[in-house]
Amino acid sequence: MFYFGWVAYNIADLLEHAVDAVPDRTAVICGDRQVTYAQLDEHANRLAHHLAAHGVGKGDHIGVYSRNSIEMIEAMFAAYKLRAVAVNINYRYVHGELKYLFDNADLVALVHERQYADRVAAVRRETPQLKHVVVVEDGSDAEFEGVEYATALAEGSPDRDFGERSADDHYILYTGGTTGYPKGVVWRHEDVWRALGGGIDFVTGEYVPDEWAMAEQAKQYGLVRLPAAPLIHGAAQWAAFGALFAGGTVVFVPQFDAVDIWRRVVEHRVQVLTIVGDAMARPLIEAYHQGDYDASSLVAVSSHAALFSQAVKQEYLKTFPNVVLTDAIGSSESGFTGMGMVAKDTDHSAGPRVNFGRDAILVDEDNRPVAPEPGATGRIARRGHVPLGYYKDPGKTKQIFVEIDGARYVIPGDWARYEQDGTVTLLGRGSQCVNTGGEKVFPEEVEGALKSHPDVFDALVIGLPDERLGQRVGAIVQSRPGHVPDWAALDEHVRRELAGYKVPRSIWLAEEVGRLPSGKPDYPWAQKYAAQHKPAVQP
Repeated sequence: MFYFGWVAYNIADLLEHAVDAVPDRTAVICGDRQVTYAQLDEHANRLAHHLAAHGVGKGDHIGVYSRNSIEMIEAMFAAYKLRAVAVNINYRYVHGELKYLFDNADLVALVHERQYADRVAAVRRETPQLKHVVVVEDGSDAEFEGVEYATALAEGSPDRDFGERSADDHYILYTGGTTGYPKGVVWRHEDVWRALGGGIDFVTGEYVPDEWAMAEQAKQYGLVRLPAAPLIHGAAQWAAFGALFAGGTVVFVPQFDAVDIWRRVVEHRVQVLTIVGDAMARPLIEAYHQGDYDASSLVAVSSHAALFSQAVKQEYLKTFPNVVLTDAIGSSESGFTGMGMVAKDTDHSAGPRVNFGRDAILVDEDNRPVAPEPGATGRIARRGHVPLGYYKDPGKTKQIFVEIDGARYVIPGDWARYEQDGTVTLLGRGSQCVNTGGEKVFPEEVEGALKSHPDVFDALVIGLPDERLGQRVGAIVQSRPGHVPDWAALDEHVRRELAGYKVPRSIWLAEEVGRLPSGKPDYPWAQKYAAQHKPAVQP
């Protein structure tokens, strides 16, 4: 039986408000399965009670190790119902990475797909704090140790009879970034909802007035959304969570497949498609042109968390002239920072050009605010609803979270430039900046210029040692199928877009550019590739 009791800006409470508002509406679709809001809530209740019966409670950490699935959503909400913490686990990790994460995240329970049973068994021998495992059937035949998901649901009570929750409950997102082991970013529930989940209107900057507002709106309508990224990453999690809080229907594919995504768009009349930059946008638009799809239901395509180059944006605008195209910037540490509407015929080399959110500014390398003058550059800083810090890493927390003029800011390392009209252009992550002869070159800017050439499908830009300049610009290029770029023509093309010192002097041709499952660039892969292969172009 459902009821209204206490209220809090809490992830579980926000979902339950939507359940009470639209219990019979379809909540999640994945592949050929779907659940209503009432079914999603009941399954999460049952799993939460099962976990509680095995000693999991407030503040405990539950790993979720799966591709996109209905069970993954249910498991995360089961954790929040208990005031426990769901911890995302990258399904591409191998033994060493898994051991690190299981240990660093202090996992006491785990929900995983059956296909990963061998990896889990190997890691469990080295992580004795992991006491209980629930296994999701996925059609594989791997032997496993643990309780079957269906059995766990059958054993758990369907009742929503949990204790009072708090806006101060913790949400943790492990983010791999571009280097090193993953780090757990710790948020209060209210803060992460305000920053990423719809608790602030991203267009107007106004606060949602209360914890029931999104559910009340859901009674009127609910959009059908398809987050194309894997749920192990924050971009997809919060596209899904925000949609569910607002009574929408969330459509997933188990893992990224451009053809399958268009089929699901057609089948379920998807209205909002959420992608992660060119890594998803480009194969999607290519697959669309090769097929015969009725995508007339689409009203918006939203990109975030990675470069969405102007060349690819223009292709979308040409193909879908009536669709609203947006480009948002932010990170796991900062939350939403700014969003821009994409216009036609803008500079191919430009990064995302956005209107800052009301709590964002630029600061210099000494953490002093940069005057908002045209051409001024700095690091993006955001105050207000920001994380508490990194899990078990006070040193990194102190480095990224700083006090400026009496307010606490997060400065994740992204650089941007103020423009004449008051907008800002994202330049890229400072840690990947190439310093060539004293000039700063941001990889995303060069990658955008390279990908605007008709023969280039994808590209990553890196810094290479250079005796004279300190570093020179290098690029790993993936050509379009059936094409090999004319290197002289590519050089000329990039020089028309960018200053000469930004043009790659060394270029490698790869069958496929390395990217993380989220679509973000894998710069360590690029450096390794360059070290192991002979360049197609060199000084």
